Amino acid sequence: MSTIAAIATSPGIGGIGIIRMSGEDCFDILNCFFVPKNKTKPKSYTLKYGKIVDNSGKIVDEVLVSFFMAPKSYTTENMCEINSHGGIVVMNQILELCLKNGAVLAEPGEFTKRAFLNGRMDLSQAEAVIDVIHSKTEKESKVAMDQLEGNLSQKLREIRKEVVSLLADIEVTIDYPEYDVEEVTGAKISDVLKKIDKLLGNLEKSFLNGKILREGVKVAIIGKPNAGKSSLLNLILNEERAIVTDIEGTTRDTIEEFANVDGVPLKIIDTAGIRNAKDEVEKIGVEKSLRMLQDSDIALVILDASQEMDEEDGKILDLVKDKNAIILLNKMDLEKRIDMAEIERLGKKIVEISAKNKWGVDNLYKAISDTLKLSEIAVDGELIVSNQRHKSLIRNSHDCVKKAQEIMAHNLPIDIISSYLKEIIEEVGKITGESVTEDVINEIFAKFCLGK
Repeated sequence: MSTIAAIATSPGIGGIGIIRMSGEDCFDILNCFFVPKNKTKPKSYTLKYGKIVDNSGKIVDEVLVSFFMAPKSYTTENMCEINSHGGIVVMNQILELCLKNGAVLAEPGEFTKRAFLNGRMDLSQAEAVIDVIHSKTEKESKVAMDQLEGNLSQKLREIRKEVVSLLADIEVTIDYPEYDVEEVTGAKISDVLKKIDKLLGNLEKSFLNGKILREGVKVAIIGKPNAGKSSLLNLILNEERAIVTDIEGTTRDTIEEFANVDGVPLKIIDTAGIRNAKDEVEKIGVEKSLRMLQDSDIALVILDASQEMDEEDGKILDLVKDKNAIILLNKMDLEKRIDMAEIERLGKKIVEISAKNKWGVDNLYKAISDTLKLSEIAVDGELIVSNQRHKSLIRNSHDCVKKAQEIMAHNLPIDIISSYLKEIIEEVGKITGESVTEDVINEIFAKFCLGK
Protein backbone atom coordinates (compact mmCIF):
# COMPACT_ATOMS: atom_id res chain seq x y z
CA MET A 1 0.00 0.00 0.00
CA SER A 2 1.14 3.53 -0.73
CA THR A 3 1.84 6.04 2.03
CA ILE A 4 -1.08 8.46 2.37
CA ALA A 5 -1.21 11.98 3.81
CA ALA A 6 -3.92 14.51 4.60
CA ILE A 7 -4.77 17.45 6.84
CA ALA A 8 -6.72 15.96 9.74
CA THR A 9 -8.06 19.16 11.33
CA SER A 10 -11.00 21.23 10.11
CA PRO A 11 -10.39 23.83 7.38
CA GLY A 12 -9.74 27.34 8.65
CA ILE A 13 -7.53 29.04 11.21
CA GLY A 14 -6.80 27.54 14.63
CA GLY A 15 -4.15 27.26 17.28
CA ILE A 16 -3.05 23.78 16.18
CA GLY A 17 -3.23 21.94 12.87
CA ILE A 18 -2.51 18.26 12.27
CA ILE A 19 -1.13 16.66 9.12
CA ARG A 20 -1.40 12.89 9.23
CA MET A 21 0.66 10.28 7.33
CA SER A 22 0.31 6.49 7.24
CA GLY A 23 2.16 3.80 5.34
CA GLU A 24 5.35 1.76 5.18
CA ASP A 25 7.47 4.71 3.97
CA CYS A 26 5.92 7.19 6.38
CA PHE A 27 9.07 7.87 8.45
CA ASP A 28 11.41 7.96 5.43
CA ILE A 29 9.20 10.64 3.85
CA LEU A 30 9.05 12.56 7.14
CA ASN A 31 12.86 12.58 7.40
CA CYS A 32 13.06 14.45 4.07
CA PHE A 33 11.76 17.66 5.65
CA PHE A 34 11.59 17.21 9.44
CA VAL A 35 14.67 18.24 11.43
CA PRO A 36 14.26 17.09 15.06
CA LYS A 37 16.12 18.84 17.83
CA ASN A 38 16.90 15.45 19.38
CA LYS A 39 18.49 13.16 16.77
CA THR A 40 17.86 9.89 18.64
CA LYS A 41 15.70 7.28 16.96
CA PRO A 42 12.06 7.87 17.89
CA LYS A 43 10.02 5.30 19.82
CA SER A 44 6.36 4.51 19.36
CA TYR A 45 3.90 6.73 21.24
CA THR A 46 6.45 9.53 21.64
CA LEU A 47 6.68 13.15 20.52
CA LYS A 48 9.63 14.91 18.96
CA TYR A 49 10.09 18.66 18.72
CA GLY A 50 11.70 20.07 15.59
CA LYS A 51 11.35 22.18 12.48
CA ILE A 52 9.85 21.60 9.05
CA VAL A 53 12.17 22.81 6.27
CA ASP A 54 11.52 22.98 2.54
CA ASN A 55 13.87 21.84 -0.24
CA SER A 56 15.79 25.12 -0.10
CA GLY A 57 16.38 24.80 3.66
CA LYS A 58 13.85 27.51 4.55
CA ILE A 59 12.02 26.92 7.84
CA VAL A 60 8.30 26.42 7.24
CA ASP A 61 7.19 25.90 10.85
CA GLU A 62 8.21 24.54 14.23
CA VAL A 63 6.26 21.41 15.10
CA LEU A 64 5.71 18.44 17.37
CA VAL A 65 5.57 15.07 15.60
CA SER A 66 3.79 12.04 17.13
CA PHE A 67 5.23 8.65 16.18
CA PHE A 68 3.25 5.41 15.97
CA MET A 69 5.11 2.29 14.90
CA ALA A 70 3.30 -0.57 13.16
CA PRO A 71 1.24 -2.43 14.21
CA LYS A 72 0.39 -0.24 17.21
CA SER A 73 -1.26 2.64 15.38
CA TYR A 74 -4.72 3.70 14.23
CA THR A 75 -4.19 2.09 10.83
CA THR A 76 -1.81 -0.65 12.13
CA GLU A 77 0.80 0.83 9.72
CA ASN A 78 3.71 3.16 10.43
CA MET A 79 2.04 6.46 11.17
CA CYS A 80 2.91 9.99 12.23
CA GLU A 81 0.97 13.13 13.01
CA ILE A 82 2.64 16.52 12.48
CA ASN A 83 1.28 19.04 14.97
CA SER A 84 1.86 22.43 13.40
CA HIS A 85 0.46 25.90 13.91
CA GLY A 86 -3.10 26.05 12.65
CA GLY A 87 -2.76 28.42 9.71
CA ILE A 88 -4.12 26.97 6.48
CA VAL A 89 -1.08 28.20 4.51
CA VAL A 90 1.36 26.45 6.87
CA MET A 91 -0.62 23.20 6.88
CA ASN A 92 -0.87 23.18 3.09
CA GLN A 93 2.90 23.76 2.80
CA ILE A 94 3.62 20.79 5.06
CA LEU A 95 1.10 18.60 3.22
CA GLU A 96 2.72 19.57 -0.08
CA LEU A 97 6.13 18.50 1.27
CA CYS A 98 4.62 15.11 2.19
CA LEU A 99 3.27 14.70 -1.34
CA LYS A 100 6.44 15.89 -3.07
CA ASN A 101 8.53 13.36 -1.16
CA GLY A 102 6.48 10.30 -1.99
CA ALA A 103 3.14 10.32 -0.19
CA VAL A 104 -0.21 10.44 -2.01
CA LEU A 105 -3.23 12.45 -0.94
CA ALA A 106 -5.57 10.32 1.17
CA GLU A 107 -9.13 9.77 0.04
CA PRO A 108 -11.99 10.66 2.41
CA GLY A 109 -12.00 8.18 5.29
CA GLU A 110 -8.97 6.30 4.00
CA PHE A 111 -7.18 6.16 7.37
CA THR A 112 -10.20 4.48 8.97
CA LYS A 113 -10.68 2.33 5.88
CA ARG A 114 -7.14 1.01 6.31
CA ALA A 115 -7.85 0.35 9.99
CA PHE A 116 -10.81 -1.79 8.88
CA LEU A 117 -8.95 -3.56 6.05
CA ASN A 118 -6.01 -4.27 8.34
CA GLY A 119 -8.28 -5.85 10.95
CA ARG A 120 -8.01 -3.26 13.70
CA MET A 121 -11.78 -2.75 13.73
CA ASP A 122 -14.78 -4.25 11.99
CA LEU A 123 -17.06 -2.32 9.65
CA SER A 124 -19.68 -1.41 12.25
CA GLN A 125 -16.95 0.07 14.47
CA ALA A 126 -15.51 1.99 11.52
CA GLU A 127 -18.94 3.48 10.78
CA ALA A 128 -19.18 4.53 14.43
CA VAL A 129 -16.18 6.81 13.94
CA ILE A 130 -18.16 9.16 11.70
CA ASP A 131 -21.10 8.99 14.12
CA VAL A 132 -18.85 10.15 16.98
CA ILE A 133 -17.63 13.05 14.84
CA HIS A 134 -21.15 14.11 13.87
CA SER A 135 -22.72 13.68 17.34
CA LYS A 136 -24.87 16.63 18.36
CA THR A 137 -25.63 15.57 21.95
CA GLU A 138 -23.98 13.59 24.76
CA LYS A 139 -26.48 10.75 24.40
CA GLU A 140 -25.82 10.44 20.67
CA SER A 141 -22.09 10.47 21.34
CA LYS A 142 -22.49 7.76 24.01
CA VAL A 143 -24.35 5.49 21.57
CA ALA A 144 -21.67 6.02 18.92
CA MET A 145 -18.87 5.33 21.42
CA ASP A 146 -20.55 2.12 22.55
CA GLN A 147 -20.57 0.95 18.94
CA LEU A 148 -16.97 2.08 18.44
CA GLU A 149 -15.98 0.05 21.51
CA GLY A 150 -17.43 -3.01 19.77
CA ASN A 151 -20.61 -3.58 21.82
CA LEU A 152 -22.77 -4.05 18.73
CA SER A 153 -20.11 -6.26 17.13
CA GLN A 154 -20.03 -8.44 20.24
CA LYS A 155 -23.81 -8.92 20.17
CA LEU A 156 -23.75 -9.74 16.45
CA ARG A 157 -20.95 -12.27 17.01
CA GLU A 158 -23.11 -13.89 19.68
CA ILE A 159 -26.00 -14.16 17.22
CA ARG A 160 -23.76 -15.43 14.43
CA LYS A 161 -22.22 -18.08 16.71
CA GLU A 162 -25.68 -19.40 17.63
CA VAL A 163 -26.75 -19.56 13.98
CA VAL A 164 -23.51 -21.18 12.76
CA SER A 165 -23.67 -23.80 15.52
CA LEU A 166 -27.28 -24.66 14.71
CA LEU A 167 -26.58 -24.78 10.98
CA ALA A 168 -23.61 -27.11 11.54
CA ASP A 169 -25.72 -29.46 13.69
CA ILE A 170 -28.47 -29.60 11.07
CA GLU A 171 -26.12 -30.24 8.16
CA VAL A 172 -24.14 -32.93 10.01
CA THR A 173 -27.38 -34.72 10.88
CA ILE A 174 -28.55 -34.55 7.25
CA ASP A 175 -25.27 -35.29 5.42
CA TYR A 176 -23.83 -37.96 7.71
CA PRO A 177 -26.72 -39.99 9.15
CA GLU A 178 -24.47 -43.07 9.35
CA TYR A 179 -22.26 -41.44 12.00
CA ASP A 180 -23.03 -41.60 15.67
CA VAL A 181 -23.94 -37.98 16.20
CA GLU A 182 -26.71 -36.55 18.27
CA GLU A 183 -29.73 -35.87 16.11
CA VAL A 184 -30.94 -32.29 16.10
CA THR A 185 -34.48 -32.27 17.42
CA GLY A 186 -37.23 -29.86 16.49
CA ALA A 187 -37.35 -28.69 20.10
CA LYS A 188 -33.67 -27.71 20.06
CA ILE A 189 -34.06 -25.83 16.78
CA SER A 190 -37.13 -24.01 18.08
CA ASP A 191 -35.30 -23.00 21.28
CA VAL A 192 -32.32 -21.60 19.37
CA LEU A 193 -34.56 -19.76 16.89
CA LYS A 194 -36.53 -18.29 19.79
CA LYS A 195 -33.30 -17.01 21.36
CA ILE A 196 -32.08 -15.49 18.07
CA ASP A 197 -35.54 -14.00 17.47
CA LYS A 198 -35.37 -12.20 20.82
CA LEU A 199 -31.83 -10.90 20.27
CA LEU A 200 -32.57 -9.56 16.79
CA GLY A 201 -35.96 -8.24 17.87
CA ASN A 202 -34.41 -6.16 20.67
CA LEU A 203 -31.84 -4.71 18.26
CA GLU A 204 -34.52 -3.85 15.71
CA LYS A 205 -36.75 -2.20 18.31
CA SER A 206 -33.85 -0.11 19.58
CA PHE A 207 -33.58 1.65 16.22
CA LEU A 208 -36.52 3.95 17.00
CA ASN A 209 -34.55 5.49 19.86
CA GLY A 210 -31.36 5.32 17.82
CA LYS A 211 -32.98 7.21 14.97
CA ILE A 212 -34.17 9.90 17.37
CA LEU A 213 -30.68 10.30 18.85
CA ARG A 214 -28.98 10.30 15.43
CA GLU A 215 -31.37 12.43 13.37
CA GLY A 216 -33.17 14.34 16.09
CA VAL A 217 -36.84 15.13 16.49
CA LYS A 218 -38.42 17.39 13.88
CA VAL A 219 -40.26 20.22 15.63
CA ALA A 220 -42.33 22.57 13.46
CA ILE A 221 -43.30 25.99 14.84
CA ILE A 222 -46.57 26.99 13.21
CA GLY A 223 -49.04 29.80 13.63
CA LYS A 224 -50.40 32.95 12.03
CA PRO A 225 -48.10 35.79 10.97
CA ASN A 226 -46.90 37.84 13.95
CA ALA A 227 -47.95 35.25 16.53
CA GLY A 228 -44.31 35.13 17.69
CA LYS A 229 -42.87 32.11 15.84
CA SER A 230 -39.53 33.73 14.99
CA SER A 231 -39.27 35.23 18.47
CA LEU A 232 -39.80 31.76 19.91
CA LEU A 233 -37.03 30.33 17.71
CA ASN A 234 -34.68 33.08 18.89
CA LEU A 235 -35.66 32.38 22.50
CA ILE A 236 -34.98 28.63 22.15
CA LEU A 237 -31.62 29.22 20.48
CA ASN A 238 -30.75 32.17 22.76
CA GLU A 239 -29.62 34.19 19.74
CA GLU A 240 -31.13 36.50 17.12
CA ARG A 241 -31.35 33.82 14.43
CA ALA A 242 -34.60 34.92 12.78
CA ILE A 243 -35.65 38.44 11.76
CA VAL A 244 -38.40 39.79 14.02
CA THR A 245 -40.49 42.81 13.01
CA ASP A 246 -44.04 44.12 13.47
CA ILE A 247 -44.61 43.58 9.74
CA GLU A 248 -46.72 40.49 9.03
CA GLY A 249 -45.23 37.85 6.76
CA THR A 250 -41.56 38.59 7.49
CA THR A 251 -40.69 34.89 7.40
CA ARG A 252 -41.21 33.63 3.84
CA ASP A 253 -39.13 30.44 4.04
CA THR A 254 -38.31 27.88 6.71
CA ILE A 255 -35.39 28.37 9.11
CA GLU A 256 -33.92 25.19 10.64
CA GLU A 257 -31.66 24.96 13.69
CA PHE A 258 -30.84 22.34 16.36
CA ALA A 259 -31.49 22.54 20.08
CA ASN A 260 -30.85 19.98 22.84
CA VAL A 261 -33.54 18.66 25.20
CA ASP A 262 -32.83 15.76 27.59
CA GLY A 263 -29.81 14.79 25.49
CA VAL A 264 -31.91 14.53 22.32
CA PRO A 265 -31.33 16.86 19.35
CA LEU A 266 -34.40 18.81 18.31
CA LYS A 267 -34.52 20.09 14.76
CA ILE A 268 -36.47 23.31 15.26
CA ILE A 269 -38.17 24.55 12.09
CA ASP A 270 -39.51 28.10 12.01
CA THR A 271 -42.15 28.29 9.27
CA ALA A 272 -43.91 31.03 7.37
CA GLY A 273 -47.14 32.27 8.91
CA ILE A 274 -50.18 30.24 7.84
CA ARG A 275 -52.94 32.39 6.35
CA ASN A 276 -54.52 33.21 3.00
CA ALA A 277 -51.42 34.31 1.10
CA LYS A 278 -51.33 37.83 -0.36
CA ASP A 279 -48.76 37.14 -3.09
CA GLU A 280 -47.10 34.24 -4.92
CA VAL A 281 -43.98 34.22 -2.75
CA GLU A 282 -45.98 34.05 0.47
CA LYS A 283 -48.18 31.32 -1.06
CA ILE A 284 -45.09 29.16 -1.66
CA GLY A 285 -43.96 29.81 1.92
CA VAL A 286 -47.34 28.76 3.35
CA GLU A 287 -47.37 25.58 1.23
CA LYS A 288 -43.90 24.75 2.51
CA SER A 289 -45.04 25.36 6.09
CA LEU A 290 -47.85 22.84 5.64
CA ARG A 291 -45.38 20.26 4.27
CA MET A 292 -43.05 20.84 7.23
CA LEU A 293 -45.99 20.38 9.59
CA GLN A 294 -46.89 17.09 7.89
CA ASP A 295 -43.30 15.79 8.13
CA SER A 296 -42.70 16.93 11.71
CA ASP A 297 -42.66 14.65 14.76
CA ILE A 298 -44.29 17.32 16.90
CA ALA A 299 -45.81 20.73 16.22
CA LEU A 300 -45.58 23.83 18.40
CA VAL A 301 -48.74 25.79 17.67
CA ILE A 302 -48.16 29.35 18.77
CA LEU A 303 -51.17 31.58 19.42
CA ASP A 304 -51.33 35.25 20.36
CA ALA A 305 -52.98 35.11 23.79
CA SER A 306 -53.54 38.88 23.76
CA GLN A 307 -56.02 38.52 20.88
CA GLU A 308 -59.32 36.68 20.52
CA MET A 309 -59.36 33.49 18.45
CA ASP A 310 -60.34 33.95 14.82
CA GLU A 311 -61.12 31.66 11.88
CA GLU A 312 -57.46 31.27 10.87
CA ASP A 313 -56.49 30.19 14.41
CA GLY A 314 -59.29 27.61 14.28
CA LYS A 315 -58.02 26.22 10.96
CA ILE A 316 -54.50 25.88 12.36
CA LEU A 317 -55.79 23.99 15.40
CA ASP A 318 -57.69 21.65 13.08
CA LEU A 319 -54.44 20.87 11.28
CA VAL A 320 -52.89 19.40 14.45
CA LYS A 321 -55.85 17.64 16.03
CA ASP A 322 -54.43 14.23 15.04
CA LYS A 323 -50.74 15.08 15.56
CA ASN A 324 -48.35 15.32 18.48
CA ALA A 325 -48.71 19.00 19.29
CA ILE A 326 -48.23 21.52 22.07
CA ILE A 327 -50.27 24.72 22.19
CA LEU A 328 -48.22 27.77 23.11
CA LEU A 329 -50.01 30.84 24.41
CA ASN A 330 -47.59 33.64 23.60
CA LYS A 331 -47.60 37.28 24.71
CA MET A 332 -48.72 36.38 28.21
CA ASP A 333 -47.02 39.57 29.35
CA LEU A 334 -50.10 41.35 27.95
CA GLU A 335 -53.73 41.07 28.97
CA LYS A 336 -55.05 37.58 28.21
CA ARG A 337 -58.01 37.79 25.82
CA ILE A 338 -57.99 34.41 24.09
CA ASP A 339 -60.93 32.04 24.63
CA MET A 340 -59.59 28.79 26.13
CA ALA A 341 -62.63 26.58 25.42
CA GLU A 342 -61.74 25.81 21.79
CA ILE A 343 -58.10 25.20 22.69
CA GLU A 344 -58.80 22.89 25.62
CA ARG A 345 -61.15 20.69 23.55
CA LEU A 346 -58.13 19.38 21.62
CA GLY A 347 -56.71 17.74 24.74
CA LYS A 348 -53.18 18.94 23.96
CA LYS A 349 -50.61 20.24 26.42
CA ILE A 350 -50.89 24.01 26.85
CA VAL A 351 -47.87 26.13 27.78
CA GLU A 352 -47.92 29.86 28.56
CA ILE A 353 -44.89 31.85 27.40
CA SER A 354 -43.69 35.34 26.68
CA ALA A 355 -41.12 35.25 23.88
CA LYS A 356 -40.62 39.00 24.29
CA ASN A 357 -39.82 38.78 28.01
CA LYS A 358 -38.01 35.45 27.57
CA TRP A 359 -39.90 33.31 30.03
CA GLY A 360 -41.72 29.98 29.76
CA VAL A 361 -39.12 28.13 27.66
CA ASP A 362 -38.25 25.68 30.47
CA ASN A 363 -41.92 24.70 30.72
CA LEU A 364 -41.93 24.25 26.94
CA TYR A 365 -38.90 21.92 27.09
CA LYS A 366 -40.61 19.85 29.80
CA ALA A 367 -43.78 19.62 27.70
CA ILE A 368 -41.79 18.46 24.65
CA SER A 369 -39.90 15.90 26.74
CA ASP A 370 -43.09 14.58 28.36
CA THR A 371 -45.01 14.40 25.07
CA LEU A 372 -42.26 12.47 23.26
CA LYS A 373 -41.06 10.62 26.40
CA LEU A 374 -37.50 11.72 25.70
CA SER A 375 -36.31 11.12 29.26
CA GLU A 376 -37.09 7.41 28.83
CA ILE A 377 -34.40 7.05 26.15
CA ALA A 378 -31.61 5.50 28.23
CA VAL A 379 -28.17 4.89 26.78
CA ASP A 380 -26.34 3.47 29.81
CA GLY A 381 -26.27 -0.32 29.69
CA GLU A 382 -28.56 -0.43 26.66
CA LEU A 383 -27.41 -1.36 23.15
CA ILE A 384 -28.98 1.00 20.61
CA VAL A 385 -28.83 0.64 16.83
CA SER A 386 -28.72 4.08 15.18
CA ASN A 387 -27.47 3.28 11.67
CA GLN A 388 -30.10 2.83 8.93
CA ARG A 389 -27.93 0.33 7.05
CA HIS A 390 -27.54 -1.80 10.16
CA LYS A 391 -31.25 -1.60 10.88
CA SER A 392 -32.18 -2.84 7.40
CA LEU A 393 -29.79 -5.79 7.63
CA ILE A 394 -30.99 -6.68 11.14
CA ARG A 395 -34.59 -6.55 9.91
CA ASN A 396 -33.70 -8.86 6.99
CA SER A 397 -32.08 -11.29 9.44
CA HIS A 398 -35.11 -11.09 11.73
CA ASP A 399 -37.43 -11.86 8.80
CA CYS A 400 -35.36 -14.98 8.05
CA VAL A 401 -35.76 -16.15 11.64
CA LYS A 402 -39.53 -15.65 11.39
CA LYS A 403 -39.65 -17.73 8.18
CA ALA A 404 -37.59 -20.48 9.79
CA GLN A 405 -39.98 -20.51 12.75
CA GLU A 406 -42.94 -20.83 10.37
CA ILE A 407 -41.31 -23.86 8.77
CA MET A 408 -40.88 -25.48 12.18
CA ALA A 409 -44.46 -24.67 13.12
CA HIS A 410 -45.71 -26.55 10.03
CA ASN A 411 -43.50 -29.59 10.83
CA LEU A 412 -41.67 -29.36 7.51
CA PRO A 413 -38.26 -31.05 7.02
CA ILE A 414 -35.57 -29.25 9.05
CA ASP A 415 -33.17 -29.04 6.11
CA ILE A 416 -35.43 -26.36 4.56
CA ILE A 417 -34.42 -23.85 7.22
CA SER A 418 -30.73 -24.14 6.33
CA SER A 419 -31.05 -21.56 3.54
CA TYR A 420 -32.57 -19.07 5.98
CA LEU A 421 -29.83 -19.67 8.53
CA LYS A 422 -27.19 -19.06 5.84
CA GLU A 423 -28.93 -15.83 4.90
CA ILE A 424 -28.85 -14.67 8.53
CA ILE A 425 -25.09 -15.30 8.63
CA GLU A 426 -24.73 -13.36 5.36
CA GLU A 427 -26.78 -10.37 6.52
CA VAL A 428 -25.02 -10.13 9.90
CA GLY A 429 -21.70 -10.37 8.08
CA LYS A 430 -22.63 -7.34 5.98
CA ILE A 431 -22.83 -5.28 9.18
CA THR A 432 -19.46 -6.37 10.54
CA GLY A 433 -17.81 -6.45 7.11
CA GLU A 434 -17.25 -10.20 6.81
CA SER A 435 -19.50 -10.56 3.76
CA VAL A 436 -19.75 -7.03 2.39
CA THR A 437 -18.89 -6.01 -1.18
CA GLU A 438 -16.13 -3.62 -2.12
CA ASP A 439 -18.69 -1.17 -3.57
CA VAL A 440 -20.47 -0.94 -0.23
CA ILE A 441 -17.18 -0.41 1.59
CA ASN A 442 -16.21 2.39 -0.78
CA GLU A 443 -19.64 4.01 -0.41
CA ILE A 444 -19.43 3.95 3.39
CA PHE A 445 -15.98 5.51 3.61
CA ALA A 446 -16.75 8.11 0.94
CA LYS A 447 -19.00 9.76 3.58
CA PHE A 448 -16.01 10.40 5.86
CA CYS A 449 -14.04 13.62 5.96
CA LEU A 450 -10.47 13.96 4.71
CA GLY A 451 -7.85 12.97 7.26
CA LYS A 452 -10.03 10.50 9.17
